[in-house]
Amino acid sequence: MNTPLKCTLVIGGAVCVIALGLIVGVVRPWKHALGAQPPSPDVEVVRVEQKDVPIYGEWIGTLDGLVNADVRAQVTGYLQIQGYREGSYVKQGQILFQIDPRPFQAALDQAEGQLAQAKATLANAQAVQHRTELDVQRYTPLAREQAASEQDLDNSIQNNLAAIATVETAKAQIKTSEAAVETAKINLEFTRLVAPIDGIAGQALLQVGALVSPGSGAVTSVSTVDPIKVYFTVSEPQYLAWRKRFPTEESRLEADKNLRLQLILADGSTYDHEGRFYFADRQVNESTGAIRIAGLFPNPGSVLRPVQTNL
Repeated sequence: MNTPLKCTLVIGGAVCVIALGLIVGVVRPWKHALGAQPPSPDVEVVRVEQKDVPIYGEWIGTLDGLVNADVRAQVTGYLQIQGYREGSYVKQGQILFQIDPRPFQAALDQAEGQLAQAKATLANAQAVQHRTELDVQRYTPLAREQAASEQDLDNSIQNNLAAIATVETAKAQIKTSEAAVETAKINLEFTRLVAPIDGIAGQALLQVGALVSPGSGAVTSVSTVDPIKVYFTVSEPQYLAWRKRFPTEESRLEADKNLRLQLILADGSTYDHEGRFYFADRQVNESTGAIRIAGLFPNPGSVLRPVQTNL
């Protein structure tokens, strides 16, 4: 069972505390003497002292990555290689898993073959259209001079229009084939499951040999942990009291910047680095009457890890 973190918040500067002077009477024992006056008591005077004392609050916190990114399969296939060590730092674009690429490479090869065929069809259609266009150019003056029949001219014009349509169809087929090639390239690229961000890569949730698909869930996760977020909750009255102390947006933002957070770890030690206020959630939890606050802490060396403790 994890021991929760304590998040100590130093609230808005300090409050002025005046220690009032105390007059303490110390009465020493004395004997009643007949007709004698009692001795005067000794008097101690404490000097009035004024000083600033910070106001502290303590809450239970939980750690979370600044950015948490799930790594999921976007194509269906068998995991072939695991390319990282669990819990290690990874760079954006680093390969984490490799899905068997052979079916996707075959699909790409087929799509590229169909594209080449479509280009050849276009070249043939353009040759035919060029020939029919020449027929139109030849029959037009002959028909004017009545050296060729109007029927011959009409036939050449119709043949040319049909050839033009064939060329346009071939061009459309090329666009379709190009799109198929691009899709095949994307699917082949999707066989490489890479780190979407720089950060710490988590446990492999599926092992080499497992069949993955877009619906099989996350294979692993990567979290940015420097800086690292700490979530804690404060009651709605506490939050409202803070807001009332700084009624304008300007004064509140300045006060938020001056807040300082300390982290007491599970072993009772205080974390070496101070944190700062990050944000307050947009709503109050209906069931608990509390609002979630986030702080940011520097985390050199990735000493702190996400979800290290539970609320």
